[in-house]
Amino acid sequence: MPKLALPGGRWRNYVPGTDIGLALAVVVLLSILILPLPTMVLDMGLALSVTASVLVLMVALFLRRPLDFTSFPTLLLLTTLLRLSLEVATTRLILSHGSEGPTAAGHVVAAFGGFLMGGDVVIGIILFIILLVVNFMVITKGSGRIAEVAARFSLDAMPGKQMAIDAELSAGAITDKVARLRRRELEEESGFYGAMDGAAKFVRGDAIASLLITVINIIGGLAIGVGQHGMAFADAASTFTTLTVGDGLVSQIPALLVSTASGIVVTKGGTEGAADAALVRQLGGNPKPMAMAAGAALLLALMPGLPALPFLGLAGLAGAGAWFRHKTPVKVEAEDEAASIVSSAPSEPPIAEAMRIDMIRLELGYGLLPLAGGEQPRLTEQIKALRRTIASEMGFVLPPVRIQDNMQLGADHYSIRVKEIEAAKGMLRPNAFLVMDPRGGVPDLPGERTTEPAFGLAALWVDASHREEAMFRGCTVVDPVSVLTTHLTETVRETMAELLSYSETQKLLDELPREQQKLVADLIPSQISTGAVQRVLQGLLAERISIRDLPTILEGLQEACGNGIRAVPLLVAHVRARLARQISDSLVGPAGYIPLIPLSPEWEEAFLDSLVGPHEDRQLAMAPSRLNDFIGRLRSALDAASAAGEVPVILTSSGIRAPVRAIVERLRPATAVLSQAEIFPRARIRTIGTI
Repeated sequence: MPKLALPGGRWRNYVPGTDIGLALAVVVLLSILILPLPTMVLDMGLALSVTASVLVLMVALFLRRPLDFTSFPTLLLLTTLLRLSLEVATTRLILSHGSEGPTAAGHVVAAFGGFLMGGDVVIGIILFIILLVVNFMVITKGSGRIAEVAARFSLDAMPGKQMAIDAELSAGAITDKVARLRRRELEEESGFYGAMDGAAKFVRGDAIASLLITVINIIGGLAIGVGQHGMAFADAASTFTTLTVGDGLVSQIPALLVSTASGIVVTKGGTEGAADAALVRQLGGNPKPMAMAAGAALLLALMPGLPALPFLGLAGLAGAGAWFRHKTPVKVEAEDEAASIVSSAPSEPPIAEAMRIDMIRLELGYGLLPLAGGEQPRLTEQIKALRRTIASEMGFVLPPVRIQDNMQLGADHYSIRVKEIEAAKGMLRPNAFLVMDPRGGVPDLPGERTTEPAFGLAALWVDASHREEAMFRGCTVVDPVSVLTTHLTETVRETMAELLSYSETQKLLDELPREQQKLVADLIPSQISTGAVQRVLQGLLAERISIRDLPTILEGLQEACGNGIRAVPLLVAHVRARLARQISDSLVGPAGYIPLIPLSPEWEEAFLDSLVGPHEDRQLAMAPSRLNDFIGRLRSALDAASAAGEVPVILTSSGIRAPVRAIVERLRPATAVLSQAEIFPRARIRTIGTI
């Protein structure tokens, strides 16, 4: 049995619709241009051309939308090539065997030449010219112009449509799968109308070629018939002209059908459904126009000199259609639903809509819009990757980032807003690369001097042609999208505590595993409120401590509340001590240890003596001169550590960690400040300086 199945499987590769079958079909079409064909094969080819053109027209009529027929431009090329190949084969038979009789070029050509012309060559020539003019000047030219305009508008509207898709995706209105599907449809639409614009030239060229071939056949046939076969001029003219015009008609009728199909496809536009249903729905959906048409036909029937019967018949049909449509309106339910929606919709957006704020919004100047709405919107992809990274590293889902244009910004400028307030801004060169020297300073390359927006480093915008040279010199080369994403990432990390709302906190608690829900039920709200949990989590995020280990944080809160601690700063300190292993691990440097800069006993005592107020809310009241002295020593210690290639951590006692952190935050926000209780006992530490 397997041996019998093998030949069938091998022959399936050559069936039309497969890659090999299509290649063989194209080779056969091209071979017709060179090899002579018998009349029987030619008749089959002409019959195939007519049948295929009818099939294409019917498919175009029943299309629901143009993008369902994306292979149409390719089909136009193949059908045009088929007609031209058959015309060349017919020309060869007419010129070589035309003197033998009317069936010299096959029975199909003879039938078209005899039946459609009615035996009169002049009528056939006039009919052929009329078909040629209708096809060339009316249908093909009109559909080509429509395809050209549709392609232009489709390309112009693509950035805006891309931005709309990205905005809906960022807002969470659609999923990634839907966004990819819509982007693919946009690409298909643009490619389809662009291809149709070019494919219309095939049909137009086919009409010109048919006219030239017809003239050549008539002149060549007369010359061959009179010169070589000794025929009388009248007989040669009658024979060869009949065959030539029959050949022209048998090629122009399929061309006319395919051109009509092309016009139907490109004029369909945004109309949904098949063309017949759309025409019936839109022409016969309203009884008033049909009644007016019936009245006009009735008036024409009463006019003297005009035949009354046709107009009376049309008036009766139109009147009956108007009466039927008046009794059974089209889509009454849909119209009533739309009317109810319109009537219930407010005349203007509610005030609540105007009061909504975007948690994170990225505003772009018009010169940067291609970064978010081009064919490869890398910006939106990197923002999605940023949200996944923040979720895995910090433990909560970042709110959607809304991207919109701002015409008040410079063309190459952008602004990052957190809760409608500008948190950062910068400038990009979309067609250049940002080059930075890791050793410091500005790279020695031709370009525009600038400052890296996220970290304030000296940098240079260079042309794409200098990219390889910069990389060869060991410089860091960053594309504009990565520069913007890095700046957005740092801005989000700095304002992360503000982005953790009450609802997000509740969502984090609700999404804990089932085995942890008992802990949540015991803790909230009997011992602590959800708002207090939110403030504790914000206190951790403010110093870039991940809250992903939420069960440990809740256990620390339960322990602190059991000891009677209620003040949020003290709760945060207790939880930090429970997260000592996680915090210590995040601060280990490349050398495998935590580089520490502890405060001297003198400064420890000075800070303790300057604290005033109750234990749960102590404030720093240090003399300004003393405070300036501390800031100067702190800056010197941090600069020395940075010069040595270290990322230092300030170490203090538990009682003064919060006020010291408040001072360090204004000077170096990314520098961590730990208390001695927050150092994991097994962590490797090294003292690299002292304040």
